[in-house]
Amino acid sequence: MAKLQVSLKARALRYLSAREHSRQELARKLARYAQEGDDVEALLDTLEAAKFLSEARFSESLVNRRAARFGNSRILSELKSHNIDPDTLTEIKAGLALDENARAREVWLRKFGTVASDASGRAKQMRFLLQRGFSHRAILAAMRAKDEDEY
Repeated sequence: MAKLQVSLKARALRYLSAREHSRQELARKLARYAQEGDDVEALLDTLEAAKFLSEARFSESLVNRRAARFGNSRILSELKSHNIDPDTLTEIKAGLALDENARAREVWLRKFGTVASDASGRAKQMRFLLQRGFSHRAILAAMRAKDEDEY
């Protein structure tokens, strides 16, 4: 049985219905299926004009998906890799900075629960949070807090 050819626009809408995509990410995905007469950039312009593709919604979506598990530097790095404009990054960075200590504390509590008694254990806990993209200041604040009201 022959497989139906799905149009490039239908494929793009299917991707966008699953989750928000950046322009760069969607272009990369659609380029695999573009045929000789297809213009991916024109399709992306049409999708942006129709508000199906939005950099602001993508940024907000990515931050919401990642904030509970990762620190500011990791989230901002991922946004930069999607070519999000610097003005939007500045706004997002300001918003993320407000609650980084609390997010670091939550991630640390889920993984470890208590501060290790020896230096190597504390270093392991700090490395874990550093790899998640949390700042050194947020890590120290998370590990120093005895109860949730201190940070």
